[in-house]
Amino acid sequence: MLKPTIIGLLNDALKSLDIDDVEIEIEKPADSHHGDYSTNVAMKLARVLRKAPLTIAKDIADNLPLTDGIQRVEVAPPGFINFYLDSRVYHSVVRDINRLGEAYACLDVGRGQHVNIEFVSANPTGHLHIGHARGAAAGDAMARIMRKAGYRVTTEFYVNDGGNQINTLARSIDARYQQLFGRDVPMPEDGYHGSEIKHIAERVKAELGDRFLHEDGYEYFKERGVRELLDGLKRDLEAFGVSFDVWYHETTLYESNAIDKTLAILREKDYIYEKDGAHWLKTSDLGDEKDRVIIKSDGTYTYLLPDIAYHHDKLARGYTYLIDILGGDHHGYVPRLKAAIKMISGKDNMLDVDILQMVKVMQDGKELTQSKRSGKAITLADLITEVGKDPIRYFFAMRSLNTHMELDLDLALRQTNENPVYYAQYAHARIASVLREAGARGIELNTTIREFTALGGEKADALLAVLADYPHVVRDAAEKRLMHRIPQYIHKLASALHSYYADTKVLTDNLDTTAERLAFMHAVKVVLKDALTLVGVDAIERM
Repeated sequence: MLKPTIIGLLNDALKSLDIDDVEIEIEKPADSHHGDYSTNVAMKLARVLRKAPLTIAKDIADNLPLTDGIQRVEVAPPGFINFYLDSRVYHSVVRDINRLGEAYACLDVGRGQHVNIEFVSANPTGHLHIGHARGAAAGDAMARIMRKAGYRVTTEFYVNDGGNQINTLARSIDARYQQLFGRDVPMPEDGYHGSEIKHIAERVKAELGDRFLHEDGYEYFKERGVRELLDGLKRDLEAFGVSFDVWYHETTLYESNAIDKTLAILREKDYIYEKDGAHWLKTSDLGDEKDRVIIKSDGTYTYLLPDIAYHHDKLARGYTYLIDILGGDHHGYVPRLKAAIKMISGKDNMLDVDILQMVKVMQDGKELTQSKRSGKAITLADLITEVGKDPIRYFFAMRSLNTHMELDLDLALRQTNENPVYYAQYAHARIASVLREAGARGIELNTTIREFTALGGEKADALLAVLADYPHVVRDAAEKRLMHRIPQYIHKLASALHSYYADTKVLTDNLDTTAERLAFMHAVKVVLKDALTLVGVDAIERM
């Protein structure tokens, strides 16, 4: 007896009262004494029906169709309708989990939608920093959760290899190369000073000697710089458990004439006009605060134009929905980009943009602005080396993207229950230990048990209720793009497991009781591992 069934019963009751088109919200009460599920629909209807919420709630409850699995329905002030379920309903959840394994809670809410999620998209001019790390964790978790919910998802990294920053990169490597031969060549005013630039120059010298003292090395440095730095980004992301389906190079836009094609469409639809020698886009017609220049008076493009062409290319590839995860400095950029997408597609809501807020890295109670190991800006590689992939990914997933957050390295390294990722992984390891102990005693795990009579009391019921809620959490996280709902669920499941384990002996002298409880523990382990995987965290077998 899960949320969809209860919502269906409520809809039937409302129809019998001639009430239609009401959005019904079902929640799990914080206090289990208030039922397994509760709805405030009566309070939402009070103003429309001009009745007291408690009266409306009683009318709805009186008209609820009878069904197996509901033990009782109670109305509580000021107008809640609380549902108490027969615990046998939850036993089917254990059976389903053990039968389906990781396919449990695979939904079809996204069927027919092909979503493109673009994230990170860092310039290939240096290492990934802390902001990129948060974006990588968020985008990858979003893709995993949406796939679980039935969406067809493609992840994409936009490689900025066609703009001025790449010219600056080539000149920076050239300057470092010249300096290695004792030449007094200054770095470009806006050059890249990271150690990785010098290392590229050193490798060029070792392989090709003084070749570029005698010939122009610009194109070579440009190609090699992008290639090596992009390879470095890929290695760091792989170590972080993040991969991309598509690596889309900005240069592709120019090689395919995509920008000219996009311009032609915008002109044909009369969205471009000339003023002061520049070409402007009428974004103010579609929600932007003012029109935007797309071609400057000197004939060069602003950043907006190739970006419009890039998103036009995405739509041409057949995606039905686009999601961009951008840094906080892009907040003002969103309305003009959305307006341009509507111009191109003729449709609203083809693009959503999630903005990442800043991350403070804390250690010893103080904010860190640079790595203690390298003395440089904190990079993704530093975080993985100093703390590990799992704590970083879990901590990032715990917070909504649009909130500022603090990453406490001391807490991330703590091997106690205060550390939320340790607490979750320990729950999984604890179950694994019980299953190993059962095996050592010669007790075989039976995941085909269908009837459960000896799982325990109140703690077992609480744990069963959390298990049953997993599909709804996945749905909510996917539809609303709320990745932090998964770590919240993981913590709730781990807490219920630890509480059950402290209260209930799993390996007993009664073989039937033991068999039931082992099957129960196996189901918890399956869901816990699956939820951890959704946020890119490993499920540990031994701790």
